Amino acid sequence: MNWLLVVVGGMIGAPLRHLTDQTLRKRYGTDFPWGILTVNVVGCLILGVLTGAVTAGAASSHTQLFLGTGLCGALTTYSTFSYETLRLAEGGMRFYAVANALGSVVAGLGAAFVGVAVAEALWL
Repeated sequence: MNWLLVVVGGMIGAPLRHLTDQTLRKRYGTDFPWGILTVNVVGCLILGVLTGAVTAGAASSHTQLFLGTGLCGALTTYSTFSYETLRLAEGGMRFYAVANALGSVVAGLGAAFVGVAVAEALWL
C-alpha cells in the first residue's frame, strides 16, 4: 500500500513539473530556468507545511508518503537545477548561473521555513 501512495504522488508531481516548466518557458523564454526554480521552491513550501503538519500530528505517514515522497519527489529536481545552472555558466551567462544557484537555495530554504511557520500557525 505504501508504494502505491508514492507512485500515485509521483504520477501527479512529474507531469506538474513538466507542464510548469513548459508554460514558463513559453511565457518568459529559455534564458533563465524559471520553471525549474518555481517547482523547486513550491516543493520546498509543500515539504515545509507537511513537516509542520506531521510534527503537530495533523498529517499521517500516508500523507507524508503521498505528498512528500511521491508528489514532491517527482515535482522537484536537483539534477535539472544542476544541469540548468551548468548550462547557463557554460553559455556565458554567469550572472544568471549564480543567480539561479543562490536564488534556488535562498528561496527554497525560505519557502521551507515559511511552510513550517504556516503549519505551526494552523496546527500548534
